[in-house]
Amino acid sequence: MADTASENVMPGTPVSAEPKATGYSWYVLSVLVVVYILNFIDRQIVSILAVDIKADLGLTDADMGFLGGAAFAVFYALFGIPLGRLADNWSRVRLLSIGLALWSTMTALSGFAYNQLSLSLARMGVGVGEATASPTAYSLISDYFPKRQKATALAIYSSGLYLGGGVSLFIGALIVETWNNAYPAGGPMGLAGWHAAFLAVGIPGLIVALWVATLREPVRGAMDGVATAGSPTPFRQFGKDLSMIVPPLTLIGAAQRGATALAINIGFAAAIAAFAWWMISLTGNVPQWSAVGLGYYAVFSWACTLRAHDPATFRLIWGTPAFICTTLGYGLVSLAAYALGFWSAPYAETVLGLPKQELALILGANGALAGFVGVIAGGWMADYLRKRNPAGRILMIIFGVVAPIIPIWIGYTTENATLFYIMNFLAGMLGAAALGAAAATTQDLVLPRMRGTATAAFFLGTTLVGLSFGPYMVGQISDLAGTIVNGKPVGDLRTGILSLIGVAPVALGLLLYAYRAVPRAEATIAERAAAAEEGR
Repeated sequence: MADTASENVMPGTPVSAEPKATGYSWYVLSVLVVVYILNFIDRQIVSILAVDIKADLGLTDADMGFLGGAAFAVFYALFGIPLGRLADNWSRVRLLSIGLALWSTMTALSGFAYNQLSLSLARMGVGVGEATASPTAYSLISDYFPKRQKATALAIYSSGLYLGGGVSLFIGALIVETWNNAYPAGGPMGLAGWHAAFLAVGIPGLIVALWVATLREPVRGAMDGVATAGSPTPFRQFGKDLSMIVPPLTLIGAAQRGATALAINIGFAAAIAAFAWWMISLTGNVPQWSAVGLGYYAVFSWACTLRAHDPATFRLIWGTPAFICTTLGYGLVSLAAYALGFWSAPYAETVLGLPKQELALILGANGALAGFVGVIAGGWMADYLRKRNPAGRILMIIFGVVAPIIPIWIGYTTENATLFYIMNFLAGMLGAAALGAAAATTQDLVLPRMRGTATAAFFLGTTLVGLSFGPYMVGQISDLAGTIVNGKPVGDLRTGILSLIGVAPVALGLLLYAYRAVPRAEATIAERAAAAEEGR
């Protein structure tokens, strides 16, 4: 049974002066890595299934970009906000086990999808469930590991991203080929190979959810020297937070803060709606821009409410340029990473003509190894640089922006399969080096009680910027640059993928500002939080 002692510890209670990670800390970390592997298997398996899904459901590259991006990402990001707050106030172990059970169930249900709408709804459900994972895991890791090991621990946890993404390609290809060979005309209930793949990867997560439920809940804030109690009414706060992001309840909440707040909320909603309508008229993609518009409006509503009800948290997250620039800068790194993670397999299959099982095995192994090596080495190097420079971790994020550019260009212009695999490996490894540094930086810029919320805000960058736009941008540009063959659109994935290089200058500018701003922001955390509370 989870140890909920942290709920009974008074805030301000001193704990160990020299906290250390224990053997149990590393055990918990290993379980969390397994959870994150499942997280990314369920999230990324759409990539290896994309060609089959596209053919069966009659979709375009932009449609597939939506399914691999915004359909999941918007709901992942939005529910990450209230669930991140719940992780700050309730048992993180229980929340994670419930979330794992939910996203595994929704992945299995994807195996019964029969059109774009039904598959989109299932992927939205996966996004809601997976929104519990990182806020709870980041917060647990911060209470099981001291600050000097935090980037390393978070990097190890983040390795599950690459291991899961790599394994998903191999598993997906194997199941599709085996199923289609056994049932060339369709299996039981008319299920195709891609349906079977969703079922096969979703069901095991229900068993792992029971394992997660056995972990002990650590004392919140223990590794920072002061224990912090959770809220005595966590679900009341959760309900309030949930109402902040669900229209039209957002309008009611704004009205309660006054006529000015309501006018600002309505004005922003109108501006977002106008922008979404304009983009729909340009691209013809209603689901993508409707989802993105909903996501950005909901985040704006939540941020305004947070400012009114928890000014200290708002100040340290939304009111801290160092936090925002770090998050957005890494969000653009993740945009390229998510786009490559989703489109590399379809690119190899359709542009280079490589067999699905071969490319899945090689790209899967490459992705897992590249990500694992990159994120672990990057986390270690980030901690090393942090000891010598308060902003040293930002240098690793900058490295993750610049270093992959040449491998991406070479890998996606060559016709040589071996060179493509090598360059894809290097691009993944070099880009992965930024993740541990970015995650640790954002955790260090807030108070312990705010870490779940800060994680949710950090993942707004990686999802509403990175995942929402990365796969879609490549798909949309591919469609625009493509041609019509036999009455059907044929995309130009090479042009779509190479367009990712264009985001590097923007990311670099944001991170150079963060490099200058992070040291002062970290040194004044308590002072700025206290000033925000006093100014209420």
